[in-house]
Amino acid sequence: MPRSTVVRIDLDALRRNYQTALNRAGGAQVMAVVKADGYGHGIGPVASALDSLAPKFAVACIEEAAAIREAGLAQPVALLQGVHAEADIDECARNRFEPVFHSFQQLSWLERLEARPAFWLKVNSGMNRLGFHPDELAGVMNRLQAMSAEKGLLGFVTHFACADDPDSAMTAQQTSVFEKATSAFPGLMKSVANSAAHFHPDQPMFDWSRPGIMLYGGSPMVGKTGPELGLEPVMSLEAPLISTRMVPAGESVGYGAGWVADRDTRMGMVAIGYGDGYPRHAGTNTPAAINGQRIRLIGRVSMDMLAVDLGEVPEAAVGDAVELWGEHIPVDEVAACAGTISYELLTGVTRRVPRVEDGASTT
Repeated sequence: MPRSTVVRIDLDALRRNYQTALNRAGGAQVMAVVKADGYGHGIGPVASALDSLAPKFAVACIEEAAAIREAGLAQPVALLQGVHAEADIDECARNRFEPVFHSFQQLSWLERLEARPAFWLKVNSGMNRLGFHPDELAGVMNRLQAMSAEKGLLGFVTHFACADDPDSAMTAQQTSVFEKATSAFPGLMKSVANSAAHFHPDQPMFDWSRPGIMLYGGSPMVGKTGPELGLEPVMSLEAPLISTRMVPAGESVGYGAGWVADRDTRMGMVAIGYGDGYPRHAGTNTPAAINGQRIRLIGRVSMDMLAVDLGEVPEAAVGDAVELWGEHIPVDEVAACAGTISYELLTGVTRRVPRVEDGASTT
């Protein structure tokens, strides 16, 4: 019989978070970002759950777009990283994938092909990862016209560097740069809004928003958890309590003997560790929950186990499920304790942990 360490996926919560994004999108249409295997939740189940709600999906690469088609879904799929080979453009044309072109190399590939997909152009408004500089945009448009490809252009996208920080002026600066760069092409669509932008009251949302982490209940904002923003956790990570013992005052627990009991302490071992994707750097005082009551980790996380302090829950028994994050423990709180972000935790749960979906698809 396998251990009962499991990831539970609440697809109804996912749909409600999508509706929250739609409500905050200011009239813009909402493409659901399902890259990185649906942020670790399973791209097939996630996309299927959103089939009746989302008019478009967004992924990073063509393999992820193909997975949406394999799930039987027909919506257009935006490829936020564009294509990585010339042959991929033909595949995009056949499958209604919408690559986001961000380099002159990609334009050269487009130039040589007759079958062309609908596509977007990325504008570098200041993040300086990918995209055409605003000064290059007029030349890019002329080049598209010369190859008779401008009719396939859907519009322009950009990406914000500091939207997670409401005190940063950079989001407004990037929006201004983007608006100025694209103002000569009023008939084309615009997309700028990541999850964080949905929580900026005065942020223009333009034609399409692109929520990602907020769909899964994680916070896109510095210093806030998902529940504090009105988002529901979609993933619950659970593992069984497999032993308990009394640790006498003065004795240690685990590798490195990094935690020493300052009093006689009832300790429990939980069947999960960094081999399952739980962060190794989540140390003593990282929260967890058992029977709905908060407890804390003690000592160092091992590959397959971690220790918890059961002093406040004397009724806890072997076999009880420990919630590492989910309904009672926001994933953002665990991430902060581990010195990372919820995105990494959600996408990092390994395939050793089975996924169980609750909430049937509406299609």
